[in-house]
Amino acid sequence: MKVRGVGAQTERQGDEPDRGTLVTPSAEFPPLGPEERAALGRIGERWHTPRHADELPVDPALGRNRPGPTPTRFGRLTPIDMFTVEEPGELCATGPAHEPGSRTGRALSRLRRTLFGPPLSSSAVLYERMRKLVALPILSSDLLSSVAYGPEALLAVLVLAGSGALGLSLPLAAVLVVLMIAVGLSYRQTIPAYPHGAGSYIVAGDNLGTTAGLAAAAGLMLDYVLTVSVSIAAGVSAITSAMAGLTPVTVPLGVLVIAVLLAGNLRGVRTAGNIFVLPTYAFVAAVLLVLVVGYARAAGRGFAPAPPPPVPATEGLGLLLVLRAFSSGAVSMTGIEAVSNAIPAFRPREWRNARTTLGWMVGMLVVLFAGLIGLIHLNGLVPRPDQTILSQLGRLTFPTGPWYAFLQATTALILLLAANTAFNDFPRLLFFMARNGHAPRRFLHLGDRLSFNNGLVALAVAAAVIFVAFGGHTQSLIPLYAVGVFLAFTLSQAGMVVHWRRHRDRGWRRRLALNALGATLSGLVLVIAAIGKFKEGAWLVVIAVPTLVLLARGTHRHYARLDSALALHPPPPPGTAPGVAPGGRGGATEGEELPQEVRHLVVVPVARLNRASLRALAYAASLGQPTLAVHIAPEDAEADRFRDQWRAWGDHLRLETIVSPYRAVIGPLAHYLEALHASRPELTLTVIVPEVVLRHRWSRLLHSRAEQRLRAALRALPGVVVTSVPIHVAE
Repeated sequence: MKVRGVGAQTERQGDEPDRGTLVTPSAEFPPLGPEERAALGRIGERWHTPRHADELPVDPALGRNRPGPTPTRFGRLTPIDMFTVEEPGELCATGPAHEPGSRTGRALSRLRRTLFGPPLSSSAVLYERMRKLVALPILSSDLLSSVAYGPEALLAVLVLAGSGALGLSLPLAAVLVVLMIAVGLSYRQTIPAYPHGAGSYIVAGDNLGTTAGLAAAAGLMLDYVLTVSVSIAAGVSAITSAMAGLTPVTVPLGVLVIAVLLAGNLRGVRTAGNIFVLPTYAFVAAVLLVLVVGYARAAGRGFAPAPPPPVPATEGLGLLLVLRAFSSGAVSMTGIEAVSNAIPAFRPREWRNARTTLGWMVGMLVVLFAGLIGLIHLNGLVPRPDQTILSQLGRLTFPTGPWYAFLQATTALILLLAANTAFNDFPRLLFFMARNGHAPRRFLHLGDRLSFNNGLVALAVAAAVIFVAFGGHTQSLIPLYAVGVFLAFTLSQAGMVVHWRRHRDRGWRRRLALNALGATLSGLVLVIAAIGKFKEGAWLVVIAVPTLVLLARGTHRHYARLDSALALHPPPPPGTAPGVAPGGRGGATEGEELPQEVRHLVVVPVARLNRASLRALAYAASLGQPTLAVHIAPEDAEADRFRDQWRAWGDHLRLETIVSPYRAVIGPLAHYLEALHASRPELTLTVIVPEVVLRHRWSRLLHSRAEQRLRAALRALPGVVVTSVPIHVAE
């Protein structure tokens, strides 16, 4: 933590935020633009500091290495023990603050440090990045884990036409492999073109317009939430396939896993990477072992496919069913965009390492997916409700020994941890959206461990709600899955087509053709999934995407109005009335921020004359501004008694009594202050409220907390400042 004084120097003042800058804690504090800096200088030229205002009664630098004051028993925040002086006007805290001062607060703080680790310095963001061997399992866990349920999703649709239709799995898988390679190569081109973050939101927004970018972002957000829900559901299903006794606790088990993933990611990027590396590599090794052993046995019988068990047809084999099966199998591609979203999380050179990692991911996906589809066909397996098809393949391949248990354990782990890809990319997507004003700005904030805590919590809550709502059933969630992700794929690749046409770099025609192929194939899958699975639940996504786009646009309009209201403008010419902009336009201007143009009236509400009210009155009088005391009385007799007490005190300030025969206090006082402001709009009303501060929280239930209600009532009134003068009561 740093406290900067007037003399502190900052970098890049006046620069606009760069899209490609490293994600750092400073993103919450964008610099001023050139126009605002110029306006700030002109305002400063007219600023007249009151006499002696710059003569401080304390040393703001606190003295080099001087310990801070001892906290009082009432203090909730323990002061930082030591500051160091780095340069004139700048202090640097030598360590993190101990926040809560109560015994319960300290215990919770220790628990938090135990679960999530000690805070990291802001400068550590340069080192909290991933090397390729760590990034591969973190970012590919979603993509590679999908081979555990993608082939089964394809076969589960085909088998509706009977076991004879399962032979179509091979040509459909071949088309899906072509789609995987085309989209993978397309994203490999996107990464160097957008080396600081090539997410679909940025690519589509830059090249196709804001609406397209927001639609891509909405699709990705739904994809990430469903990634967590589907991965957890599939992982729990793998566990219950091996241990049927856990089936009744499917939902609580899934929610517990989401909480564990959230806690792991709150510990930071590097820590989360160390946690999730081994399960991903173990799963890949287990599936490769299944493929090697399975194909070796198939070679022994001349690769003759075993006939599948007879399954009666419940639907006719038609084009629509084939297309539904194709779109269901396409969920094996979810997560292929994860690397392009997380380029800033790589070590330098970021884009080169990201592109290499994506190449490894796509290659491994093609090998595992195609290998499993072929082996399932050779063994004549069909989907069963009581056991996943990968579990069946494992039992058949390893009838004895520990290898089946190893396969199931690694499958469950990779499926449960596959959600970590979404935990990596969802908060980063919200960060980029918040930076552009399309999401709440709280998603810009980096937590203690330099992770996007607000985005992580939002993802965990949304995924848990969906998981519980659908009872943890994988097949119920998959129809919602493909529409959002392929919408993002399509818009991203279409955006790259426009990008190459605009820039026309060397080899742009070849790159354009490859991205056009990726956009076309992704678009076909999008249409197929939206139509074929509309009745199965895809209609929810069709409604959710435009709803999220409208919410993002509404958020942007709010921030645009806020930024316009808070933007710096040149002060009005001398003699112009405050609140009237040059040219006769109405509305507040920065002339009101010049101290010589602020006119005060201090108002002190007084219920009874005691230590609290007398301290508030003394504080108000010390400001040297016109001061008015106001008393609300329920009847004339009480008003007379209070005026008599006021005269006994000495009648040092003007008193106004208001009789409220209906015994209301806050309403009449708020209306009275509003009437005062309306009679003299140029006045700034400073309402000073005496406040009793109690040590124990339970004691607050014994008091009306009228000062908080008054503050809430006056918050919407312009030109009114509410402050409190506390008096602490020992208990």
